[in-house]
Amino acid sequence: MENTQATAEVLNDLVQINNDRIEGYERALKDLRDDNTDLKSLFTTLIGDSHRYKLELGTEIGALGKDIETGTTTSGKIHRAWLDVKAAFTSHDAHNILEECEFGEDAILKAYKEALEEEYLPAYLRDLITRQQNELLDAHDEIKALRDSVH
Repeated sequence: MENTQATAEVLNDLVQINNDRIEGYERALKDLRDDNTDLKSLFTTLIGDSHRYKLELGTEIGALGKDIETGTTTSGKIHRAWLDVKAAFTSHDAHNILEECEFGEDAILKAYKEALEEEYLPAYLRDLITRQQNELLDAHDEIKALRDSVH
């Protein structure tokens, strides 16, 4: 029973950071200039990915007999507030937006790494989290490469 609760908490932490990621990319979409169609398309895809991750994690949380979290993390809220302040000083510059997105991707990768360090996670959940983590790493690398290519 203790492991079930702890496992549900880890999965819910991942749900919450995916909520942060969705909100972060929705904010980034609003901050982009209209001519940034490639980035808008990418951010929309990444939002969809996080919705899929949440659904997969939520299915497992439900199977454990627990409720899925619907909120965001405190650190995510703090980061978004900082992003709001920074947006006032940047003129929807793609490089700055991508820099913030990379910061967010770093945070979600850290959360996934920490989740995988939990010894009591069953193998099937470890596989699910690892698959999502690999996709997130690809997204991180794409954001970083785009950031480096935009001046």
